Amino acid sequence: MITGELKSKIDQIWNVFWNGGITNTITIVEQLTYLIFIKDLDEIETRNERKAKRGFEYNSVFNEETQKFRWKNLKEMDVAERHTIFSNTVNGIFPFIQSLGKEKSLFSVHMRGANFGISKPATLDLVMEKLETIDMSNQDTKGDIYEYLLSKLEGGGTAGQFRTPRHIIKMMVTLLQPTLDDIICDPACGTAGFLVAAKDYIDHHYDVTEIDRYSDHINQHMFNGMEFDATMLRIASMNLYLHGVEEPNIMDVDAVSKDNTIADAYTLILANPPFKGTIDKESISPGLKNVTDTSKTELLFLALMLRQLKSGGRCAVIVPDGVLFGNGKAHKLLREEIIAKNKLDAVISMPSGVFKPYAGVSTAILIFTKTGTGGTDKVWFYDMLADGKSLDDKRNLLVEQEVFDKFISSPDLSIEEAAKLHGNFNLPDIILRYPNRDKDTRKRTEQSFLVPFEEIMGNDWDFSINRYKEIVYEEVEYEAPDIIINRISELDKEREDLINSLSKSL
Repeated sequence: MITGELKSKIDQIWNVFWNGGITNTITIVEQLTYLIFIKDLDEIETRNERKAKRGFEYNSVFNEETQKFRWKNLKEMDVAERHTIFSNTVNGIFPFIQSLGKEKSLFSVHMRGANFGISKPATLDLVMEKLETIDMSNQDTKGDIYEYLLSKLEGGGTAGQFRTPRHIIKMMVTLLQPTLDDIICDPACGTAGFLVAAKDYIDHHYDVTEIDRYSDHINQHMFNGMEFDATMLRIASMNLYLHGVEEPNIMDVDAVSKDNTIADAYTLILANPPFKGTIDKESISPGLKNVTDTSKTELLFLALMLRQLKSGGRCAVIVPDGVLFGNGKAHKLLREEIIAKNKLDAVISMPSGVFKPYAGVSTAILIFTKTGTGGTDKVWFYDMLADGKSLDDKRNLLVEQEVFDKFISSPDLSIEEAAKLHGNFNLPDIILRYPNRDKDTRKRTEQSFLVPFEEIMGNDWDFSINRYKEIVYEEVEYEAPDIIINRISELDKEREDLINSLSKSL
């Protein structure tokens, strides 16, 4: 969990960038991450050197010529000399990093597009000086730092893309409970928030020995993402790397295009794909048109997820409300595909303020299992009314910071804690109820309830909670008109008497 002291140090570094004329949020995150990566390379090399003294064999990252690129040597250099090493595009540190991709992972492949963007030697010097005050020997600390950096990107997006609030991501991952055998994908991964949260879940729910046995699977196969923005490819890769995934499989591809042919590959999909976007029909992957003949990205991504899941694979995905009740043929066919030919487990409606101040769009979380043969009996609906933050543009916390941070760190709160927070924070209650959703006996006037498959089928495959929720109206009794008129007359008389009394006193 990131502490106030650590936040303060990162904020100070952030201010150094601003004072140095670098104000673009993504640029700051990217440049700072490069520096953390360079620092991490040196730390790994130092650990391996110590192990070598005990007979451990390893392939050195740095040779005699590139020793100057090690953090421990960089920090001792003259300010101008150091900046020259960073800005040199032929023999500098960035060409060195880019060359690592020839022998290393996709992470390093994406780093080939990395460019140094700190123009002032003094700014680089101050940033490195402040990074030195942060102990990053602990992997959790490194991850916390990066997550805090990415929180500064939270919510902002273009073309219908909005980075998902971290507490919503944590809830979705906890509902699906990733295992060490899973092969996880986010086909619209952005900064890899869902994949990182899945890695955190694994780290906190399995012991070191078990994780060690699965290390090759975790480092090479478990975490998969798709993204076509070069900056996001690097940020996603670095985010996973700093959370302990050595070779994250982040693919440079437009997920719903012809270039993506992956099918029946993943056991778990977690995503928040672009809303309200469109794609040229000629470039759409042909297989997706068999499920929903549309150019709308929010529908195409759902069809893609069904294709990419293995049989028995599960998915939790955020969709705009229009997907739930749209009357178009493409909308209806896709909903029918999910609920009738596969198994729709839950629909969690979210308040419209979740993505504010960047968008007021109403959204929901669909959770389904790919079966290919149906299997939906009843669908669990939950009406999330409060996500722990105010639903206006300010998005102020409605629960104590310590409580919110505890949820982010470990969402499994007790029944007592969930009940105490429920008025302002529904997420713990959702996590507690979801595993026993099939036994939910609450009435449709309450926050969660079950709806039979047949009823949804009879409503044109409508997934919106308002179609099934019952509203209780309180009966209000009014006094008879003559009583109200008499009361008004009495008030008029009192007013007249008061005016007369004041007049006499003048």
